[in-house]
Amino acid sequence: MCGECILAECGRSFEGAHHGDKDVCWRNAGGLPSGQTLGNDSGATHVKLLTPLIAWSAALAITLLRMLCRIRCHADPRPELRAAGEPYIYSVLHAHQVAAVIDGEPGTGAMVSRSRDGELIVPGLRVRGIVPVRGSSHRNGKDRGGMTAFNALVEHVQGGRPAYLAVDGPRGPRNHVNKGIALLSQKTGAAVINIVPVPTRRWILSRAWDRLQIPKPFSTIHFHFGEPIRPRAGEDVELYRRRIEAALNALEAEHDPGEARPSVQETPTP
Repeated sequence: MCGECILAECGRSFEGAHHGDKDVCWRNAGGLPSGQTLGNDSGATHVKLLTPLIAWSAALAITLLRMLCRIRCHADPRPELRAAGEPYIYSVLHAHQVAAVIDGEPGTGAMVSRSRDGELIVPGLRVRGIVPVRGSSHRNGKDRGGMTAFNALVEHVQGGRPAYLAVDGPRGPRNHVNKGIALLSQKTGAAVINIVPVPTRRWILSRAWDRLQIPKPFSTIHFHFGEPIRPRAGEDVELYRRRIEAALNALEAEHDPGEARPSVQETPTP
């Protein structure tokens, strides 16, 4: 999972947040008076005070949606993988994060930054039993949080628990799988499971780069699983990334053609 991802949009979904305008975001949340920006001390204080409120509001929304939505899994390979003792990691699009958290597998690790967005995310993950994996902020004057968190996620998977990544985040382009999922799979030997959740009723943030989807209450969320994808001996990480991307995009095109986007590039099939 990217450091700026899961639930950040849900927790910051005051209009403007998803488009990068944090001043608009916090004004709409009631945190900043008109004309004031985040650069002002009082504005920064308001933001700091509002962060826990927004984070736990998002966590409550996730909890309620889990209670009110039905879950249906299709072609789920996890029982066989568990029976064989084979580790696995989840691969989902940035657009599908909210649904993925709603039915998150307890004990799944998710990479979360130590930024304010990270603080917004953590309560929502924990109420669903997902383990936030945090990195340190800086080391020797350089930001090492991402690498530290990635290494911690490797240890998490090697300890026998799954992990989760929003593979085209945090900024896109949509449907372009970043190499992190391939690296994690290669380092741990874990199979990659692509998932495309499709709610029967949903809100879609059409102006967002990822077209973030939020299931509506009382909808049924259909989780469509792909065949496990495994690392091959000697395979280049870029080729592996392309295999994962091709399979994930094909899965979305099959089960949610109205939202599917063309593949970013020609990619080999698994």
